[in-house]
Amino acid sequence: MPYTPSGFFCDRLIRERERKDGEGSLVKPIRFVGQDFSALKEGCLRKKTVFEDDYFQATVESLGYKELGPKSTKVKNIVWKRPKEICENPQFIIGGANRTDICQGDLGDCWFLAAIACLTLNEKLLYRVIPPDQSFTENYAGIFHFQFWRYGDWVDVVIDDRIPTLNNQLVFTKSAERNEFWSALLEKAYAKLHGSYEALKGGNTTEAMEDFTGGVTEFFEMKEAPKEFFKIMKKALEKGALMGCSIDSLVPVRFETRTGTGLVKGHAYSVTGVEDIQHKETRVRLVRLRNPWGQVEWNGPWSDNSKEWATIEKHEKERLQQQSAEDGEFWMAFEDFKKNFTKIEICNLTPDSLEEDKLHKWTVSVNEGRWVRGCSAGGCRNYPDTFWTNPQYRLRLLEEDDDPDDNEKICTFVVSLMQKNRRKERKMGANLFTIGFAIYEVPKEMHDNKQHMPKDFFLFNSSKARCKSYINLREVTQRFRLCPGEYVIIPSTYEPHQEGEFLLRVFSEKRSTSEEIENKIEADHPVLPKKKQKPIVFVSDRAKANKELNTDDYMQEEETKTMGKKKPAPASAGEESEEDKQFRTIFKQIAGDDMQITAHELKNVLNRVVSKHKDLKTDGFRLESCRSMIALMDTDGTGRLNLQEFHHLWNKIKQWQGTFKHYDADQSGTISSYEMRNAVNDAGFRLNNQLYDIITMRYADEKMNIDFDSFICCLVRLEGMFRAFQAFDKDGDGVIKLSVLEWLQLTMYA
Repeated sequence: MPYTPSGFFCDRLIRERERKDGEGSLVKPIRFVGQDFSALKEGCLRKKTVFEDDYFQATVESLGYKELGPKSTKVKNIVWKRPKEICENPQFIIGGANRTDICQGDLGDCWFLAAIACLTLNEKLLYRVIPPDQSFTENYAGIFHFQFWRYGDWVDVVIDDRIPTLNNQLVFTKSAERNEFWSALLEKAYAKLHGSYEALKGGNTTEAMEDFTGGVTEFFEMKEAPKEFFKIMKKALEKGALMGCSIDSLVPVRFETRTGTGLVKGHAYSVTGVEDIQHKETRVRLVRLRNPWGQVEWNGPWSDNSKEWATIEKHEKERLQQQSAEDGEFWMAFEDFKKNFTKIEICNLTPDSLEEDKLHKWTVSVNEGRWVRGCSAGGCRNYPDTFWTNPQYRLRLLEEDDDPDDNEKICTFVVSLMQKNRRKERKMGANLFTIGFAIYEVPKEMHDNKQHMPKDFFLFNSSKARCKSYINLREVTQRFRLCPGEYVIIPSTYEPHQEGEFLLRVFSEKRSTSEEIENKIEADHPVLPKKKQKPIVFVSDRAKANKELNTDDYMQEEETKTMGKKKPAPASAGEESEEDKQFRTIFKQIAGDDMQITAHELKNVLNRVVSKHKDLKTDGFRLESCRSMIALMDTDGTGRLNLQEFHHLWNKIKQWQGTFKHYDADQSGTISSYEMRNAVNDAGFRLNNQLYDIITMRYADEKMNIDFDSFICCLVRLEGMFRAFQAFDKDGDGVIKLSVLEWLQLTMYA
């Protein structure tokens, strides 16, 4: 569903204002759906009840929406049970959480389980995700909690311990030990985070790796891997990185099919070890992998029972944890690993992964953004008319790397673009967008210009760097090496008009900053001209008879004057120009004896005028729009327009009509919502991206076009609201304080 200004934007503003210092950090995670684990558990213990989660109930809706939905026969016999109903003496963790505790069930989430197996290799990380001191014995209340990194924040997810079973067996993830449940409960918490178990079906190991660590993932194609890739893998594991790999299948139908070597195509594996050992006369490089199924292993050289192990010393086997067991884990030679596997992903830890990360330090900047259809969803560089409207982020690389072997001044950094919430929204038909980004160098003469880069900049400048390709993954990540300086990053979907939220992160080895480019909000002439001191002298009926000029003629005449003809000389002080006399005559024709224009009268005159202009596409000004115009131009609070107020509005409409025609390049009678940015700017208003988003959603039609009356209504509202703000901003500091009465008077009348 589309967001509305009164809903999404108001809620976001409230959230930003209420956000407490440190909330979302490791030490103060956000409570998912507002649930406080400690308070809920304490309440259950006090009442001597077991917890039942109202936000993720033991119902078919929590299982799924399609294959595991209400109409599926697969869910007919599933029963939700607590561990104490499944077995005797249930345990949360038996002998420490390790990778053999994870066995895949009837859910295609091997990507998630492969990440858990990697997580178990780092105990400190593991117990960041799985808070300790949880059990089925001491202070048991049927409630558990887990913590995940979620788009820049750490969140604490509370669940009850009811788990789906079939014939008293766990349906989904299980441990090799029947009475161990930490992995099943972790999977349930992750399912709750995404809305259902079915939402976890199919994915990339990197998703879960990052959700466990807050790290950043780099992808490598094995056929393009650097020469020192074994060293890279070994060093990454030593630094605590999580690592996964897979074998691509060219035929999608054959996903997760076994090969003759025991490997499975289209399946996610964990990399759990990288070592080199002495074998006879040579050193051999080995890689240890784990299949989340808990079975089905490689049967080639260096597999569990292969002859190669016969010459290896016992202590060396123990160091490598080599076992001849069907547990899904096995060793293979690095050369065989390169030949068989097609891609590998390495999730590097960042400063927010561990409280005291003494490994590699990064400078990290995080920016949240949105692509809004018709406004800031401009698509890739193939769409030059809209590409420039995408959100823009200014990157400043301030310090070069400390690399004695490099004679150039170079800054190393990693850009990560992640689209948000697409998995959770699957049940509503959402799929992953194809996303990517480009990086442009900002010329030195433009460093002080903090405005949104215009269309012409991208038409006449090529990108300095860009992601390797646009791809339909949750995240696109790439490492770059550029000279110190100032750059602008443009994240986008491949095609325009695709609406969604994203997270842009920049990791650098040295100091850098990145921030969204936001125009300063201002207007050229928001204040109405002061009232003239002399009293108004109305034109006589005789003058009216001598000059039968109606509003249509006046509009046409004034339009002609603005198209290059010399304007008449201004009247001397105390005199009234012929133009003013004509306007007074017109005003009296419209307003009648009371000399005040009502909303109905304004509607009639505006629609009479625009009907003469066949080049303006409009359904006519609505009465409600005319009421808004009067409200925003009404300086004396009468609910009508006097001569001066009407004259100001009339002149504005004439001026804005010229702006509208300028941007109606195809003479369709409308302007695109993307061109609305430039039109609003030319009309004298500088706005930021959030306001352009609101304008698009408020005034554009379903084809993202804006007709003339919507255009005028938008600018009138901007003019009036700027004027109202300035009236309240007595000290000119850009901040106003309103009472509830003032707020309601301002917004209800407008």
